[in-house]
Amino acid sequence: MEPSVEERYQARLRRYVTALRNEKPDCVPVRPFVAEFTARYAGYTCQEVTHDYRKAFEAVLRCAEDFDWDAVVANMVYVWTGLTEAIGLKYYGVPGIDVPPDTGFQYLEPPMEKAWMKPEEYDQLIEDPTGYLLNVWLPRVSKDVVPIGEPSTLRNNLSFLKGGMAMLQYFNDLGGQVQRLRSETGTASAIAGILKAPFDILADKLRGYMGLTMDVVERPEKVLAACEALMPHLTYVADTTADPAGMVPIGFWMHRGCVPFVRPETFDRFYWSTLKPVIEELWARGHQVLFYAEGNWDYHLDRFAELPDRSIVYHVDRGDIFLARRKLGEKFCLSGGVPNTLLSSGKPEEVRQYCRKIIEGVARDGGYIMDASAIVQNDAAPENIRAMTEAAREFGVYGGPSYSDPSWTLEPPGKKSPDAASRPLPGKIGSRPPGVCVPWAEKRTELPQITGDEELLRRIWEEVDAFGHAYIWQTLLSF
Repeated sequence: MEPSVEERYQARLRRYVTALRNEKPDCVPVRPFVAEFTARYAGYTCQEVTHDYRKAFEAVLRCAEDFDWDAVVANMVYVWTGLTEAIGLKYYGVPGIDVPPDTGFQYLEPPMEKAWMKPEEYDQLIEDPTGYLLNVWLPRVSKDVVPIGEPSTLRNNLSFLKGGMAMLQYFNDLGGQVQRLRSETGTASAIAGILKAPFDILADKLRGYMGLTMDVVERPEKVLAACEALMPHLTYVADTTADPAGMVPIGFWMHRGCVPFVRPETFDRFYWSTLKPVIEELWARGHQVLFYAEGNWDYHLDRFAELPDRSIVYHVDRGDIFLARRKLGEKFCLSGGVPNTLLSSGKPEEVRQYCRKIIEGVARDGGYIMDASAIVQNDAAPENIRAMTEAAREFGVYGGPSYSDPSWTLEPPGKKSPDAASRPLPGKIGSRPPGVCVPWAEKRTELPQITGDEELLRRIWEEVDAFGHAYIWQTLLSF
């Protein structure tokens, strides 16, 4: 008898989580990070899935139904340009506006002299990251938000109103998309939550790559202090957006912190010293992190091996997956390694044989997840994606534990520390702590004598105030 959708979901989730734990499931899980590929397969343009997330959701569901995947990202076309246009963000080339409708969205980095953050503003960022982002950074990156001190406008007010409501709508609907993947296709959601390294935040959205490379020479102490000031906020966002059950990892996108973008000494002093404590803290809170190592991070594999066993999943893009297996395979699950160029221009039999080579060289003892090297865009051939999936099913069979065995239990890859809730966040906290825009102590001074339950007032104030923190940090990290 054919298994039910829920039975397929449970089997796939167990297979996926077993591999995440660096153990051996019944077969190699398949978890492709597919973005604009879903548009091509479902008959949409890049503009359609980028500007209308409902179509992006439907495209993912169509692929999950038609391909035998164990897990998939609910929407890997992560920039919803309906939201970014509502806020008025300047740093995207939007399909159908700035780039052709069948080209994926583009990130537009300004020249160094017009960077979104000026070099003399490090102290402002260090003292109050959230205040700096709201008061200085956002007016620069938005066409509609006016700087502090200038007269407000209709478009300024609408930017916050529409942007906040759109963000709430999107994340609410994203939760529904995760449930639809489960109930309609029996597919697990691959990740939950978001993290970026403090150094990458400076390089991506604040000083720009060129500006930051100058800063590490001209003002290194400011760069390090800024990274330390960003650490608690980035940890807070990752922790509060992670899978509450701790089953699937937090997505961590790695960009410009590796050799040859920076020197090894720069990596150690700025990137690793302010990232490693974040990963260790998230692991203590029961959360695994997926290192999506875009580019080639082979030089730093020994550094990654310093992390606790199973605390990360290491995804290989342009690095050597066989080297990664030798360096990290005893400690962490690996994923990826199938070149995107092969998936776009190769033949299905070539894809099949390459996947076999990876499985035989990397996955013999478990702890491997089949995926492309990088996010799959609309140049990938559907027949090659199918060949990758089928190769995993053909060559990746282990004959591991039976999922009908009642003694086999599904547990998260990590174990939450007993003192997790009271543990301090890593880094240095400035005048405005993570999760806070207007502290209750400040709000309390504005109120008359309280005749009722002050604790109730404080709790609700802080819960609602945290939405402001989420808005600006999600704009920075996700959009």
